[in-house]
Amino acid sequence: MTFFQKLLNDESGATAIEYGLIAALLAVAVMTTVAGLGSQLNTTFSRTSSRLQASNA
Repeated sequence: MTFFQKLLNDESGATAIEYGLIAALLAVAVMTTVAGLGSQLNTTFSRTSSRLQASNA
């Protein structure tokens, strides 16, 4: 019976799970930010390229 009480009171696994959830949330935030910046950079480079082509014509 004391084994089960110790098992229920043990919180070391919960801490590891919490750190894992925090790491997962940070990864999602980084991926979302990078995806947004990627599309903005693509738009900027496309606009610059078209303007350079127009100025060379």
